Amino acid sequence: MTKSLITCLLALPMMAQAVTSVNVVPVESRSLPSTRSVASGPHDLPMITWGGDIATIASNGSNAVTQKSSPFGKSGLAYKLVREDVFQNQLNNYISGKTPFIRGSMSMINMAASAVKGSKNLTPVVFYQLTWSSGGDALVVKNNIKRASDLCGKTIALNYDGPHLNYAYRVLSDAGCEIKKNKFVWTQDLTGTDESPLEALRSTKVDAAFMIIPDALAATSGGNVGDGSEDSIKGANILLSTKTANRVIADVYAVRHDYYQANRKEIVNIAKGLAESQAAMSKIKRGSAEYTKLMRSSADLLLDAPDATVDAEGLLLDATMVGAAGNVSFFKEKNNFRNFEQIVKESAEGIKAFGVVKSAGKVLKADIDYGSLAGGASTSQKTRAAFDANKVAKVVEAKQKQGTLEDGTVFEFEIFFKPNQKAFDASLYQEQFKRVTQLAQTYAGAVITVEGHSDPMGYLRKKKTGEGSFVLNQVKQSAKNLSMTRAQQVRGAIVEYGSKQQVALDLSQFSVVGHGISNPKTGVCGVDPCAPKSEKEWLSNMRVVFRILQVEAEESAFTPL
Repeated sequence: MTKSLITCLLALPMMAQAVTSVNVVPVESRSLPSTRSVASGPHDLPMITWGGDIATIASNGSNAVTQKSSPFGKSGLAYKLVREDVFQNQLNNYISGKTPFIRGSMSMINMAASAVKGSKNLTPVVFYQLTWSSGGDALVVKNNIKRASDLCGKTIALNYDGPHLNYAYRVLSDAGCEIKKNKFVWTQDLTGTDESPLEALRSTKVDAAFMIIPDALAATSGGNVGDGSEDSIKGANILLSTKTANRVIADVYAVRHDYYQANRKEIVNIAKGLAESQAAMSKIKRGSAEYTKLMRSSADLLLDAPDATVDAEGLLLDATMVGAAGNVSFFKEKNNFRNFEQIVKESAEGIKAFGVVKSAGKVLKADIDYGSLAGGASTSQKTRAAFDANKVAKVVEAKQKQGTLEDGTVFEFEIFFKPNQKAFDASLYQEQFKRVTQLAQTYAGAVITVEGHSDPMGYLRKKKTGEGSFVLNQVKQSAKNLSMTRAQQVRGAIVEYGSKQQVALDLSQFSVVGHGISNPKTGVCGVDPCAPKSEKEWLSNMRVVFRILQVEAEESAFTPL
């Protein structure tokens, strides 16, 4: 996203001061309005300040009030688009019947479900996924945090009721952190005030913060390392954005169960209009009259500034519109690790772990033929190469030679093999292979390196017997070749595992590395590997390391396709 008007409006420089942490009150314990039937229409259709909502604006005819010629209007729908970024206000309107709709991330929908537990009429029914966040949100850390596991036990700033709850839960969980051991500074606002995650990160007591990308750019001197000038924070850097973790934050629309039951055709038509608009938006030429009208309207409705079209475009670029095909995948594909059921489950676990709810409520999904929303077009999603494999290989190779593969590492874990092992059967490594496939889908914007390591004992024995440099170099090269072969075998086994599980993996996301004996688990003594002192140490060097590598900083070298 461009750092222009949005940054000026949302991330104004503030005097450094202590941010007051909001006390977490479970949504069930809050003061909520009395339940009422849905008022007669036309209804407000809520939006939030997010690029995905530009599809809603397009569906309404690039206007706050539904135009008859729009996708919504042609289906006889009529709404007033209302931006409401304060979740509690949306929830109040939903319960009181002012509108039957609620708009937010899946964490926010789960919060609504907990708030209305016991009321079948108010149970939220999710009927359309608008987008995945793919760059609009970021985890900004101080320079004492190098990888996700360093967050364990640290103090983290999060917006109360905001869109980053599942993002934070996913990252901390994948890093192996016990969330109850972390301390959280809960901010009243998401951005634009002195009670935001950006301002909380200025405190020496706060180690990291989840924030929207304009604030992240401000904190890090434009996405580099904060130098302390202007509104940046000295030493702050982006550890991980949703450009890498691009299947974590799912933005959706939900409707009250009673309204859904009585107005199913209307709900189907909303989904149809959104799918139609998302398909049309992918074909609109930038600079055309239609495109200009949509961007001006979006800037007006989302940013209160019709001329801020560049910033509206920035919002759009930070979101991946899923369309009809994405909704088929989200709602219908059982083997998709990032499907409706999985996102509902993990986001419910997250808000409970953070104390935002006492217990999970029920979230339903609409019974819609999402395949038909494409108007006859194919909704099959073929796995395409997301990266230029050659350029990725060059970046990884350069990092290997420079010894900087640690830089940009978000997560890392290992599998071990036995001496002379040549096959990596999925039955032996089912849990590890399952984790790789899950991480590959969740962090689809990351490169996953599969790094083979070899046992140095053969080399050390040869050197002890006085072999010359020619033979020793041959042994080193042989070990490197063997480690590369094993890494390739492991990658192949994972792809085969994914195929059997009907999980399509993108081969361009995986980069194979053979380290040989250069980086033994037992360490380096002088210029050679340290000799293992026990069988356990000896076996520890026979391993394959999986590294989830954040590559956003390498865009000058390669760009995801």
